[in-house]
Amino acid sequence: MLYAISTAPEEAAKSREARNLLDEEDLALSVQVLQEFYVQATRKSRPDALSNVQATQLVEAFLRFPVQDTTVALMTASFASAARFRISYWDAAVLEAARSLGCRTVLSEDLAHGRDYDGVVVRNPFRKR
Repeated sequence: MLYAISTAPEEAAKSREARNLLDEEDLALSVQVLQEFYVQATRKSRPDALSNVQATQLVEAFLRFPVQDTTVALMTASFASAARFRISYWDAAVLEAARSLGCRTVLSEDLAHGRDYDGVVVRNPFRKR
């Protein structure tokens, strides 16, 4: 999502792809992903930082998609997945949020493209085909 707002010339292709993904209807998010977007988009060291109002309005627009809340059950499932798959808690939380929403695919640059995490497969949307 952060690439969708990038104005960096070297990220132009990723920015286009991210905006295309946000135009799709078959997308779901987690509260964690929305929080991370807000924090990174408003980071003062970011050359194209958004204002609080701009970032908040974008997050509100993203609420058109199904959003998985962070719950105690999600947190404990994420602890187990982090240990089982030897990934960070934060990556596990994204996977578990997707699982809770019934998603079979997670879009991520950080997790291994093509890896199946017990029924949730990762796809890097920026990977050259």
